[in-house]
Amino acid sequence: MARVLIVEDESIVALDLQRRLIRLGYDVPRVAATHDQALRAVHDVCPDIVLMDINIAGDIDGIDTAAKILAPVIYLTAYSEEKTLERARATKPYGYLIKPFSERELHATIQMAMERHQVETRLVHSEEQLARAYAVMEVAKRELEIRAGELFEEKQRLEVTLNSIGDGVITTDFQGNITYLNPVAEQMTGWTLTEACGQPVSRVLVLINEETRQSALSPVEQVLRTGEISGLAHNSALISKQGSVYSIENSAAPMRDRNDLIIGAVLVFHDVSDARRLAEEMTYQATHDSLTGLVNRSDFERRLEAAIQNAQQLGQQHALAYLDLDQFKIVNDTCGHSAGDELLRQISGLLRLALRANDTLARLGGDEFGVLLESCPPYVATQIAENLRNIIADFHFVWTEKTFPISVSIGLVSFGGLGADFVTSTEIMSTADTACYAAKDLGRNRIYVYQADDHELSKRHGEMDWYTRIFSAIEQSRFVLYGQKIISLGSASSFDEHAEILLRLVGEDGKIIPPMAFVPAAERYGLMTAVDRWVIRNAFAYIASLPPGKSILFSINLSGGTMNDDTALSFIMTEMQASGVRPDSICFEVTETAAIASLLNASAFIGALKNKGCHFALDDFGSGMSSFAYLKHLPVDYLKIDGCFVKDIARDHIDAALVAAIHDIGHVMGMKTIAEFAENDAILEKLRAIGVDYAQGYGVAYPAPLK
Repeated sequence: MARVLIVEDESIVALDLQRRLIRLGYDVPRVAATHDQALRAVHDVCPDIVLMDINIAGDIDGIDTAAKILAPVIYLTAYSEEKTLERARATKPYGYLIKPFSERELHATIQMAMERHQVETRLVHSEEQLARAYAVMEVAKRELEIRAGELFEEKQRLEVTLNSIGDGVITTDFQGNITYLNPVAEQMTGWTLTEACGQPVSRVLVLINEETRQSALSPVEQVLRTGEISGLAHNSALISKQGSVYSIENSAAPMRDRNDLIIGAVLVFHDVSDARRLAEEMTYQATHDSLTGLVNRSDFERRLEAAIQNAQQLGQQHALAYLDLDQFKIVNDTCGHSAGDELLRQISGLLRLALRANDTLARLGGDEFGVLLESCPPYVATQIAENLRNIIADFHFVWTEKTFPISVSIGLVSFGGLGADFVTSTEIMSTADTACYAAKDLGRNRIYVYQADDHELSKRHGEMDWYTRIFSAIEQSRFVLYGQKIISLGSASSFDEHAEILLRLVGEDGKIIPPMAFVPAAERYGLMTAVDRWVIRNAFAYIASLPPGKSILFSINLSGGTMNDDTALSFIMTEMQASGVRPDSICFEVTETAAIASLLNASAFIGALKNKGCHFALDDFGSGMSSFAYLKHLPVDYLKIDGCFVKDIARDHIDAALVAAIHDIGHVMGMKTIAEFAENDAILEKLRAIGVDYAQGYGVAYPAPLK
């Protein structure tokens, strides 16, 4: 049973990986999360394989940690910069696993790494020793011939040894003519010992460079000339007499007599075809998307950099097309991730049909693709992009008797030639991405071609400049709190009223800006924690100011950034005490995605506030892939069923069944359920029939400013 050490600082990922490995039959005695833990664990358990996360916590990352570990290392990584991958390759890893990965990929990668390690270990320990030993044995053989009568029996034993080893052995005289081939050498060269004896070694041992297919010199010639041990150049291959090709590595050593004069050479070589194939497969895995087989983002950006250099040096024109599927989320939400994966595979095959042989098609992530069109003037690039758009528009995706029309939005940027606008791959990718989203804004299923004086994209860049706007709004307290009522659908409630506190931003022109216009930008630029604190402070003050009488439960949303902020818990406790708000009147809402992203932090955070009397709701439940698997680890009071399941339950029996399943699971775990997107009476009636406890949506009440 192979012993595997996991080095991963995300505890839930490490736990999941440990369980998968144990299920595959591996021994996983230890899990480490830092550089020091990893070194101690290697010393203590002597693992056969180390699964190393590149980005572990601490001052020393997984790459520098791997450099200090003697055991074979397989890197665990998501997208990384090219410099990071170059550092990783310098440590000579035994493989890469691109997150997320399947158990089959995990098992296959470990098995290939172990097989390669065994081969390399055997070669390292035996290669030069064998070469020297064979040289000694051949000299002894020659001397035995002189002393045949006395040493005949010893000579026979040496020949049996040479004939029995697994490597090919060839010996020559001082002129480079063959004097001996063992059976392995006979099989690989296609020559018998009788045929080869007296022939020049270069005639029997035909060597080429595997990459260039050009002839390569035998190291025997260098050994006879210099008297030093020599080996083949990298990527050498042997062509047999019958035309078979073997990837080989070898070592040649001189044979000397008792007077130290060179009397010939011995060449030892072995077949490394399988090892090279495994190395090529690992390189492929590191540069290609595991789902579609396309080039991945990292390798695509490397090729884009090369094209930029080519354009700068030779003045050639190239183009980059950025593609984003328009209906992918609909397929994913309706049919699940298996359908989404199959759609991406089929789309990848279709896109290849419209491209030239030298074009590079890559999956950049999610449902986004990139096409690098080298040596391609703008009018040709536009025609190719139009062909890509047409071939996708003519395609209909079918899944379990459901048919989905598919279209794509494309942003096209030409670069190179005279008067080039771009000098870095980042600029080109960013502009192409922005052009793609401009195509979406203009109605989707279209191409947006960037122009040097593009006012539309300049306007879009201005609209994306949210950082200063949000920061200014925080500084000037230009936010306002709204509330939306949540009603009971029949079951007894512990509160007279229940409402969710919502946030709006007041623009500099005084207009109210909805949250979806600025919240994504606040999350992207790291401002969401500051926004949450504004909401908490002002919501607590408002709730504490209400006259006594009615018992009202107020729900307040918390972002993933706040959940992972080490100081957030103490801030909430301090504000709660300073405002005098009752903890049992507060229900914090966290999204399923944010909670699962850091399960240990979320559980501790929720537990601490529940001990104070606060309530918790899990928002958007059902939108994640592992909802039920993680639910039992989150001590929440309410499940808010994602609106994508609720909005169509009156006419879609599948959505109704999903809502019922979520409701049943929640009740089994002692939780109340809240349905979002309750837009009309038909939906409310369906929710009552299912037994859902609460409802929220425009069919109940519209959001209104808190008063």
